[in-house]
Amino acid sequence: MAEKEPVPEVEEGEEEHVAEGEQAAPGGQDLYYISETAIADIKEKLGDGAKEEDIQPLLDKVTDPTQVDDDEPMLPVDMRGVGQEFNSIQDMVAALGVVGAAEAFVRAREYFEKNHEGEPEDQRPQPMTAAEWKACLHEGEEEELLVEGEEQEWSELLAAEGGDAELPMGEGQEEEEPLEGEEPLEEGGEGEEGGDGEGENGEEGQKGQEGEEGEEPPAKKAKTD
Repeated sequence: MAEKEPVPEVEEGEEEHVAEGEQAAPGGQDLYYISETAIADIKEKLGDGAKEEDIQPLLDKVTDPTQVDDDEPMLPVDMRGVGQEFNSIQDMVAALGVVGAAEAFVRAREYFEKNHEGEPEDQRPQPMTAAEWKACLHEGEEEELLVEGEEQEWSELLAAEGGDAELPMGEGQEEEEPLEGEEPLEEGGEGEEGGDGEGENGEEGQKGQEGEEGEEPPAKKAKTD
């Protein structure tokens, strides 16, 4: 009885590596979709000992979905079956070569078919058409461009502000309220307090002046008496 192939485990806190163009799926799967006819032809060619020039056109259909007709079936593969991690499909082909990359896709398809996680068949990723797969890739590219654009705008803003960007006080923003027991600091500081003191003295002087104006001088009183 053949030994069961061990499933690579991901340590707690460690994220599953997903190469560019691939999709992470529940259960830690690293999904990619390939042409059903292309992978069948690749398996046949590899079994016959075909050379690189015979496999290259088939590998191109696997790595470049734009070469596949929209109505052609695409099969899911789990790239964990490759046994190595790459940043992209292109990097894998460059590292393994044409024949090695073709063999890697065959292993990825077989790894998916073995269903190591024991998922119910109706809950597993299903085949789709090439048109659907192209739409998924296009959506992922748009999201990536959006994130990159936002990061670039923020970097430019920080650079323009010398790395310490602060938003100016504008409409809808309130000034900070003083803490409990703390008097708000007004413009002018002690100068205004001094001005208030002078104002109080001025008012007292004005009241005294008004009182004096309201009372007749003593000399005038004597004459009238």
